Amino acid sequence: MRSSLAARPFSSLLGRLPSQCAVCRAWPSRPVCDACVARFAPPAPRCRTCALPLPAGVARCGECVRHPPPLDACLAACSYAWPWPGHIGEFKFQGQAGWAGPFATLMRSAPWVEPALDACDLLLPMPLAPARLRERGFNQALELARRLAPRKTEARLLLRIRDTTAQSGLTRAERLRNLRGAFALEPLRAAELGGRRVVLLDDVMTSGASLFAAAAVLRAAGAAHITGLVLARTDPPH
Repeated sequence: MRSSLAARPFSSLLGRLPSQCAVCRAWPSRPVCDACVARFAPPAPRCRTCALPLPAGVARCGECVRHPPPLDACLAACSYAWPWPGHIGEFKFQGQAGWAGPFATLMRSAPWVEPALDACDLLLPMPLAPARLRERGFNQALELARRLAPRKTEARLLLRIRDTTAQSGLTRAERLRNLRGAFALEPLRAAELGGRRVVLLDDVMTSGASLFAAAAVLRAAGAAHITGLVLARTDPPH
């Protein structure tokens, strides 16, 4: 007879067994310990609508003042800088979906994330194109959303209906043009957005073009308030 421990699926044991911090290798620990979260994902002043780092006391960056994005707020848990890129790569490209739990915990540690999740009506993960979804085996944004607010998560409302060429090397304007027509709402459910508060979730935000393109679709459908929420934000080079 199998023991009760052996009978449980491995995923149900994660978080119950002793672990080692993937960053500092402390033992025993959670997959990312509190000390590493405090050291490598400290709260930082960021632009209210695109989450770029800013000097203290400055609410919005110059680009957002000149060209306001279709977001009412934008929150990032950390900068896309060491040690996070390697572990985010393991999550996205190496099939290590177990990172969704630690990363969701990291996101919850960021100021204003909990209030944004509490206030929203819908949590929408950024969708993947079908070919990309088959390649990865799961949508990393959906895995994060299910751990942050499972009852508010809607995975089939926002759709990606067109794949796009690689965004790397393109300017912000070129990225926005590249993404035109890439997102749409499920036609029979589009009316659900009217007057709703929405959190739009993605794992990494680089230029913001994908998040802005999806947010524009939500805004056109009547969403009353849209918050972008990302795990990591790529900061501009110094």
